Amino acid sequence: MRALAERAKAAARRLSHADTAQKNDALERMAQAIHEDREAILSANAEDVRAAETERKGEAFIDRLRLDAVRLSGIARAIDQVRALPDPVGEVTERWKRPNGLRIEKTRLPLGVVLMIYESRPNVTSDAAALCLKSGNAVLLRGGHEAHRTNAAIARAIARAIAAASLPEDAVQLVPTTDRAALLELLTLDGLIDLCIPRGGEGLIRFVAEHARIPVVKHYKGVCHVYVHADADLKMAEAILLNAKTQRPGVCNAAECLLVDRVVADAFLPGAARALVERGVELRGCPITVTLLHRAGIPVRPAAEDDWGREFLDLILAVRVVRDLDQALDHIARYGSEHTEAIVTRDSASAERFTREVTASAVMVNASTRFNDGGELGLGAEIGISTSRLHAFGPMGLRELTAQKYVVRGHGQVR
Repeated sequence: MRALAERAKAAARRLSHADTAQKNDALERMAQAIHEDREAILSANAEDVRAAETERKGEAFIDRLRLDAVRLSGIARAIDQVRALPDPVGEVTERWKRPNGLRIEKTRLPLGVVLMIYESRPNVTSDAAALCLKSGNAVLLRGGHEAHRTNAAIARAIARAIAAASLPEDAVQLVPTTDRAALLELLTLDGLIDLCIPRGGEGLIRFVAEHARIPVVKHYKGVCHVYVHADADLKMAEAILLNAKTQRPGVCNAAECLLVDRVVADAFLPGAARALVERGVELRGCPITVTLLHRAGIPVRPAAEDDWGREFLDLILAVRVVRDLDQALDHIARYGSEHTEAIVTRDSASAERFTREVTASAVMVNASTRFNDGGELGLGAEIGISTSRLHAFGPMGLRELTAQKYVVRGHGQVR
């Protein structure tokens, strides 16, 4: 593991001053290599999926793992989108002049070596490689055992592309073992690895944070709320809710709790709940919700205390009727995970108050929680979503993979 990190450190130094054209050439070749190797990648993925099914992994888990032709094309497209983005390295973000004549600039530079730890999402292999390469960082990719065949197939295609572009092949390295002892060793390599980004379940991220001697970007869980305000367009609210909960229930930006203002509960809840149940969603409601839905003949279970603030990652939704915006804000402050929160309302004052008072990496007004995603927000792709606020908050794209340094220009000034 130390040898891997040392090679990555050497590669990072070379990559940090590679010009934009050379990095873009590598990215173009990476996207093409994904297309060229699609049969090998899909075959490897089919083996991983079969193994996961044999191990009786859940449906949401297998959905995150599975690739098909459309998703593989999406992986290549994400690389192309990163290539089209401005290169952040060397960007001057601020300039000013001091009374003594010194001219000060703040410019972006790569972080160095990034350790990416992730579970069942093989797209992270290519997303992380593309983002790190474009931002001048070397990356060590440590995927989970459940996707190891797929990750290896993608990594082979990426390595071929990087070599063809005459960039250091060690800039992107797949850790060749999923052994936990190897992970523990990587987490101790302060001085060689500059940042660790874990993506996966809460257990993995807590394990990494507890054992790391290197900086860690944390994202423990995504407990995302949709709040239907008293002045909501109810048809819009239902469409947003259905998308937020059912489009991909096993991802971190899926809605896990619905809050409905008491004023519109009678008009909104029965129809929305029926639509959710028709899509296979199990509802767990507060006493008012249970009474309302039982009266309408819609199945619902009484919510337990631990259903509030719970990341189900499944077709399960907690539902609470709240008195007003104040109670909705109190609920989110208590049970939210600072990931994504959404309000549906036509009242601009309430929307502005919600955006001002809710602390989350993304706050949505009249839009699905599913838009808290690097690609959807125009970052090309994301290497992860940070809920730790240091040094980034929200989806991490190219700029979030850089630090800033001061460049001071003088003409002989001494202090």
